[in-house]
Amino acid sequence: MTKKLSLIPLGDKIVVLPSEKEGEKKLASGIIIPETVDKEKPAQGTVVATGPGKYEDGTRIPMQVAVGDLVLFSKYGYDEVKVDGEDYYILAESNVLGIIN
Repeated sequence: MTKKLSLIPLGDKIVVLPSEKEGEKKLASGIIIPETVDKEKPAQGTVVATGPGKYEDGTRIPMQVAVGDLVLFSKYGYDEVKVDGEDYYILAESNVLGIIN
């Protein structure tokens, strides 16, 4: 990402740019599939900002994800925000299921 994001996450939160938008999907045949059909599948996106990590017993726990990582995360564990006209998700690092290499 070339421009600086004007949103700084706190603690163990990360900001993710989703890979695909939520909502209906239209097949080549013209059939529209509502978003409820694939609700159970995890979402994926690129990490664009990370917080410094959370405190536990007076010690800061470093983040395991980094800016630029492609991550798989739970569809139910994020908040949607719009910053500078772009849609992002804010989620806790614990909602990340894995990093895609």
